[in-house]
Amino acid sequence: MPENNVEVPTMTTERLVLRPFTEQDTDPLYDILATESVLRYFPNPDPWPRARVGRFVAFQIKHWEDHGFGWWAVEPRGTGELIGWNGLQYLPDTDEVEIGYLLAKDYWGQGLATEGAWPGLQFGFETLGLERIVAVVHPENTASQRVTAKLGMSFTNEADYFGMHVYRYEIEAATYRQMVEE
Repeated sequence: MPENNVEVPTMTTERLVLRPFTEQDTDPLYDILATESVLRYFPNPDPWPRARVGRFVAFQIKHWEDHGFGWWAVEPRGTGELIGWNGLQYLPDTDEVEIGYLLAKDYWGQGLATEGAWPGLQFGFETLGLERIVAVVHPENTASQRVTAKLGMSFTNEADYFGMHVYRYEIEAATYRQMVEE
């Protein structure tokens, strides 16, 4: 739990647990981010130094404190093993909320990014009352583009985010509600 006792909900899916980040996640996340290709579609694809990973984890904890939402640490159910992150992030440059996800390479191609992103959409629309959630995807990241499609997100335009050319996707609350009702 974050230091100021902000209540970060733990979400579960069929195969995953999405839980608050803790400082103990720094070392396993460092190992994930040091794996070849994991950061391939990031603005800087070089592995992060351990200190940067520690700052990232602290930032995620603070993001929940500041905004009432953020990224969850992701584990396969029943293992306690950190395999990545999933959730919502506030983008101050554009005043948008982005859904984001990253998984350890061993967990790619199993539908886990999509499965873990659904609770983020649910939390954003049903708990926070957001009207829109966006995703930004590197043009060559076809796997992530498939995730946005499975989430019901629509391509809106090409744009620049984080100093990088990306495809921008979005889903409106009404579209989400329609998907849930079907």
